[in-house]
Amino acid sequence: MTDNTVLAVDRLEATYTHTITALHGVSFSLARGEILALLGANGAGKTTVLKAVSNLLPAERGQITAGTIRFDGIDVTRTRPAALVRAGLVQVLEGRHCFRSLSVEENLISGGLGRSSSRTEIDGDLERIYALFPRLKDKRRTASGLTSGGEQQMTAIGRALMSRPRLLVLDEPSMGLAPIVVQDIFRTLRRLNREESLSILVAEQNSAIALTYADRAVILENGTDVLTGTAREIRARDDVKSFYLGQNNRVTPRSNPSSPALMA
Repeated sequence: MTDNTVLAVDRLEATYTHTITALHGVSFSLARGEILALLGANGAGKTTVLKAVSNLLPAERGQITAGTIRFDGIDVTRTRPAALVRAGLVQVLEGRHCFRSLSVEENLISGGLGRSSSRTEIDGDLERIYALFPRLKDKRRTASGLTSGGEQQMTAIGRALMSRPRLLVLDEPSMGLAPIVVQDIFRTLRRLNREESLSILVAEQNSAIALTYADRAVILENGTDVLTGTAREIRARDDVKSFYLGQNNRVTPRSNPSSPALMA
């Protein structure tokens, strides 16, 4: 793991209930200040990778059976999820998880409490979140369960940002949202990445939006990483388009060895 690497996943294998194999030797790394997209169809293993990275697999009756995950030198598999959050690795789960009976602002404050922030720090962070997502300021007193899907996703992301992450992990942030809302959310993530050097790992089925905003991407298929490269290189490949269209021309595993930039 180099000084510039914030996350290193090496030959990761995982199962559920000790019987169903979900991951087969997945490897990738994420540099500081980089946006890395995990792409693939349903069942490709994206969510399993993210849960493994946050050490949440045991809560889903999942097990890491081989390989290593290191976040900024920390052995993730030996670190409790709450300790990972305090260390700066924060995940936004799939499905816009909010405390529906709490107001938007109460949801946001809960993110600050998770890292034992002071009242002054929480107040400052709230203003920062409201500057990033002005719609949340308008709905700050509204119960989260009564807000729109886009506002719930912004609340979930804002709550994660209240923990002041160094690595933000997002699972399908575009799911079920209108395109204009998705664009707004990804533009905000890109702004955070550029202005604050926030490292981001995002799993997405929407390859078009992910490849527009990511620096690099890893494509998963059947629990295996089949291609890694820059977003620009992957956008230009016809076989990747075929992959997402479900046609017969599949991505060649591990890419072309003559192209180091595309090696997995």
